[in-house]
Amino acid sequence: SPWNPLFQAMESEISAAFDSGEPEDVLSRAFKLAVTREDICTLQPLGWLNDRIMNFYMGLLVERSKKEGYPAVYAFNTFFYSKLSSTSHKGVKKWTKGVDIFEHDVLLVPIHLRIHWTLLVVDLREKTIKYFDSLGQRGDHICKTVLKYLEEESREKRKIELTASEWTLHSMGTEEIPQQNNGSDCGVFVCKFADFISRDKPIIFTPEHMPYFRRKMVWEIIHQQLL
Repeated sequence: SPWNPLFQAMESEISAAFDSGEPEDVLSRAFKLAVTREDICTLQPLGWLNDRIMNFYMGLLVERSKKEGYPAVYAFNTFFYSKLSSTSHKGVKKWTKGVDIFEHDVLLVPIHLRIHWTLLVVDLREKTIKYFDSLGQRGDHICKTVLKYLEEESREKRKIELTASEWTLHSMGTEEIPQQNNGSDCGVFVCKFADFISRDKPIIFTPEHMPYFRRKMVWEIIHQQLL
């Protein structure tokens, strides 16, 4: 097929990112982040994605959302939720300095639970807060924590009271979203949940797609461009 040479060029580039050079080599710079070869190597099979890869990928999703035809997306940093849950709105109110999160359609909150990545999604159009966990654990308390944050952020930044009763909070069930079949793919699941949601697309991938998604993400991060 005409795609073959392109695909081969991409494949050799991805392999080179993993295999040649020093761990501290910087392979991509954007969003105030420098991604090194060591970071990229977490995208090898069964690697654990780190904060830098997660935050960089969220940055790519936000960039894409500025194009015509995409919902307006805001992504919180991976450190946001742990700071919020250990302090309160006061501890994180500076994080949105100069940003009105309520001007967006979708808010992405990647969450690091010690050794597991999950995703919380606020849809401001629908007034829903949904929790996505590829190991099927419920996150009702996480949804409530974020709703409380939204109430305080709205009061503080816009002087508008949010009506909590108008909001729907929901932990996605194992029959609603794909589940990981190993102990290391949670970060890739979070990135792909966020990718599909930020295009308003139904989540139709499976665990079998993970090796392909990992390699694709290497190329996307190096080129700072989503395929």
